[in-house]
Amino acid sequence: MQRIKLAEDLTFSQFIQGYWRLNDWSMSVSELTEFVKQHLDLGITTVDHADIYGDYECEAIFGQVLKHSPELRSKMEIVTKCDIKLVSGKYPERKIGHYDTSAQHIKQSVECSLQNLATDYIDVLLIHRPDALMNADEVADTFKALKQAGKVRQFGVSNFTPMQFDLLQSRLDDKLVTNQVELNPINMQTTADGTLEHLQKLRVAPMIWSCLAGGRIFSEQSEQASRLRETLSQIAQEVNASIDQVIYAWILKLPCNPLPIIGSGNIERVKTALVSADIKLTNEQWYRVWVASNGHNVP
Repeated sequence: MQRIKLAEDLTFSQFIQGYWRLNDWSMSVSELTEFVKQHLDLGITTVDHADIYGDYECEAIFGQVLKHSPELRSKMEIVTKCDIKLVSGKYPERKIGHYDTSAQHIKQSVECSLQNLATDYIDVLLIHRPDALMNADEVADTFKALKQAGKVRQFGVSNFTPMQFDLLQSRLDDKLVTNQVELNPINMQTTADGTLEHLQKLRVAPMIWSCLAGGRIFSEQSEQASRLRETLSQIAQEVNASIDQVIYAWILKLPCNPLPIIGSGNIERVKTALVSADIKLTNEQWYRVWVASNGHNVP
């Protein structure tokens, strides 16, 4: 498993195990512990969480693993996120979902995540969504305080535009270590809006969520999805791989050191995804996927 350097004292596994659907996997603590051990043995040491996942339940479910087997904590890097406030039975006072990057909310979210995850520190904390009301100075001061307290090692963002990224970075002494963004053959916006070029310029490795578009590539009946299935199937035959492996290889071909997040709780599917690191697509094959997605040739 290749390791990607994010900071002087921090590397991530090239593939990241995502736990946003953990609440749907219906695993016992022992089953989940075994799953975690298995992907750690495969070299996937970085795990992705957020406070809101599973209606605020997933972090605590994962935390049961670390309570059961605390020795696993030193073998992994935990990423989690904050700033989205969902309408939830846990928070009946909220009238609508919204964002909150105030110092108070960030600190409260971190304390809650630390308790839920049964850990003393978070390796990387991300601002989950851009907040139009974000005071960059306040967020920077909050990040500094959390790092000095030893509660968070490094910081990043998620779903930020280059300008939003640069605004927050301009207030920080330490660099933001990642921007977690969506990328898949159905949604290629970040390949066209400067996001990935911006991160490559800064030598910041992006985490990639929804690599398989939530399964839409396999089941959606739109013209775009149909074109993609046909093209991906052809390329899969050419490189002797599965469609999902071709998709991961398509993402990994990008020169910005992308870190794909695997969302499956099936260890066999996780193993299948890892094979894609050895699949080398040609430039033409990469652009065949681009053409299939856009429905027209390159200009």
